[in-house]
Amino acid sequence: MASFRRTLSPAYHDRHHHNGVVSISSPSHKLFSPKYTSPLPALFTRVAGAFSKRYARKSKWRKTLFRCFLFFFVGFLLGIFPFGHVAVDEDINIKPPPRATTTTANIIKAQFPPQDVAAFTIDPLSLTVENHNSEAVTNFRFDFVPRKQLIVVTPTYNRAFQAYFLNRLGQVLRLVPPPVLWIVVEMNPASTKTAELLRKTGVMYRHLVCTKNSTDVKDRGVHQRNTALEHIENHRLNGIVYFADDDNIYSLPLFETMRHISGFGTWPVAMLAPSKNKAILEGPVCNGSQVIGWHTNERSKKLRRFHVDMSGFAFNSTILWDPKTWRRPTSNPIRQLDTVKEGFQETTFIEQLVEDESHMEGSPPGCSSIMNWHLHLDSHNEVYPKGWLLPKNLDAVIPAK
Repeated sequence: MASFRRTLSPAYHDRHHHNGVVSISSPSHKLFSPKYTSPLPALFTRVAGAFSKRYARKSKWRKTLFRCFLFFFVGFLLGIFPFGHVAVDEDINIKPPPRATTTTANIIKAQFPPQDVAAFTIDPLSLTVENHNSEAVTNFRFDFVPRKQLIVVTPTYNRAFQAYFLNRLGQVLRLVPPPVLWIVVEMNPASTKTAELLRKTGVMYRHLVCTKNSTDVKDRGVHQRNTALEHIENHRLNGIVYFADDDNIYSLPLFETMRHISGFGTWPVAMLAPSKNKAILEGPVCNGSQVIGWHTNERSKKLRRFHVDMSGFAFNSTILWDPKTWRRPTSNPIRQLDTVKEGFQETTFIEQLVEDESHMEGSPPGCSSIMNWHLHLDSHNEVYPKGWLLPKNLDAVIPAK
C-alpha cells in the first residue's frame, strides 16, 4: 500500500524512499500518471489531507469543530439547490358544504313524533345588539355640579368651655357634606390639647397660630381672623369663607345655603341680649334674594352702614386676591380693623368687600328663617383643672353599701 507523505523539497525530489514509492506532490506526476482519471477527487483528498495534517497535533475539540463546519457547509450547499418543484393547481375552488338532502330531512323527521314535527320551529338567531332603552338614554342628562368648598374660620382661646365648644362645632361640621376646611386659629403659643381635639373630630382642618402679642392687641378675635385671611390669600384657597365662632349654635341648612353664594351672602341671626332677658334679631330684610333693609334693636349700632353679625355673612374667597373680577376700587389687602369701636368690625370689613346692598345676596330667599344663634353663654370666671384631669378622686358623699 502506498502512503502519502509531506512534499519533498526541490533539492531532494529525486530521492527514493524505503518503500519504493515516489512522491506525487509534483504537478508533472499528476498530469502524466497513468492512473489519473479526474482532478477533483485528488484535489479534495489533498485539501482534506492538508487540513487534517495541519491540525493533527492540536486538540481534539478543534478537529470536531472543523468537521462540524465542513459538514454544515456541504449541507448548506445542498440545501440551496432545488431538486424538484411543487405543482400548484390554480383551479382550486372552495365549495360550501352540501345541503341537507331528502334523506337527511327524513332522518330529522324520524327523530320526533309525527304530531310534533309541524309545531317544531327553530327561532332565528340575531347577532345584532338591540338597545331597548335608546329613548331613555337619549333623554337622560347627567348634570354633575361639584360642591363648593366651605372654609370655616374659628378663632378660639384657652378657657373653661373651649373643649366643649370646639367639640360641638366639630360634630356639626362633621355632618356637613364635604368639601369642608376648618381653620382654627389660636394665639401664640399653640395648645397641644387643641391640636389633639381637632384630630379626633374627623374634619379636615388647619391649626394656625396668631403671632401677635396678646397683651398688645385690643380685640383678639380680629387678629386671629386676619391670620386666617392671610393664610387663605397666600395659599389661594378657593371656596366660601365663613367666620364661625365656637360659642355659636349652627344648623346644617346654613352650610348648604352658603354653597349657593356666588359673591357675598347674608342672612339674619338671632342673638340673646347681654341682659339675657330678650332676643334680638339682626340681619337683612329681603325681597326674594334682594336686600332691602336691616333688622337692628340696638341704638348704639344704628350708625353702622351694614347691620350684620360676624356669623351672619359669607363671601367668595377669590375676592381677597382678584380685585379685577369683582371690580374692587382698590387692591389693598382686605382685613378686619382693630382700631374701630367695638361692634363696628363687621360693617367696616363688609365695606371692603361690597359697595352696597345691590351686590349682596339674601339667604335663604326672603330671609325668612333663622339658621344660627348667638347666645353669649360663655363664662370667663369658670375654673377648670389643667388638661381636664383631677389630681385626686372626688370624695364620696354617699359610700357604696
